Amino acid sequence: MTVAQVTPEKNYRNRPKALGIKVRRLTFNPKAIRRHYFADSPVMSHLLTALSSTFPIGEQFFVHSVRNVRDKVKDDQLQAQIAAFIGQEAMHSKAHAEFNDAWRRDDYQLDSFQAWLGRRDEFIRTVHPKLQLAITCAFEHFTALLGGYILRHPEVLNTLDEDAIKLWVWHAIEEIEHRAVAFDTYQAVYKDDKVRRSIMRSVTTGFASLTFYSASRLFMQDWKKSLPKVTGNLYGFYLISKMLISLIPEYLSYYKADFHPSEIDYTELVAYWKSRLADEYQVEGFQEQEDTQGMLYS
Repeated sequence: MTVAQVTPEKNYRNRPKALGIKVRRLTFNPKAIRRHYFADSPVMSHLLTALSSTFPIGEQFFVHSVRNVRDKVKDDQLQAQIAAFIGQEAMHSKAHAEFNDAWRRDDYQLDSFQAWLGRRDEFIRTVHPKLQLAITCAFEHFTALLGGYILRHPEVLNTLDEDAIKLWVWHAIEEIEHRAVAFDTYQAVYKDDKVRRSIMRSVTTGFASLTFYSASRLFMQDWKKSLPKVTGNLYGFYLISKMLISLIPEYLSYYKADFHPSEIDYTELVAYWKSRLADEYQVEGFQEQEDTQGMLYS
């Protein structure tokens, strides 16, 4: 009797569901979003648009850095979280690419900046996978903090157009949902807190300078419409200062020996906004009860 050798295949049906992470496709109209969409403040709007211009390339890098080491992860539940993380980041990259393309109808010049960002991305992908994943952990901490801040200030979000609310609240919720995946993957594979904290210091400097540079470029390209809005700009600087000061404790928590992203509890905040997106804005992904994952992105 001959025993046939069968190559085992990944059985995604038997993999546990990701806990608290759901892949959703966002349907919105980026062309309906006015340029100074955030509190009628050019400064704040350009800041968020600058962040959006980095997301398609950035989100793809985050996925790449986790996939680099995915085969070293033995825990089935974490593998499920990774699959959901990949799906969410793919949707974020797609949505922000649509948002960025909508701005090309006007006089924003995003292409040269994104080309430069692409060259930086190519270089970073050549460094050790451990450093790449540590970079992703640092950025995921930032995006979760920013997402939490956005959700905690509904009075500011009320100034946004409906499609802008859909984009930024959806993104904020999902960043909070998967905020621990890259960190847990890093801990499972490397667990080198010294390197993790060191990379965060470098990322902080780079992220701040990159955001300031790209936001300034957008503001100067739009200066004829931006400069006259003195009140909006002052309000924008106030919001940015207030945000940075209030986020300092949460940012510094990353350097603690026992830090974990889930120690910051967003449960009630996220539940509130999920309900609003489902009921008030009719965002389909939040109306569905069944938690299905897009294995296409696994």
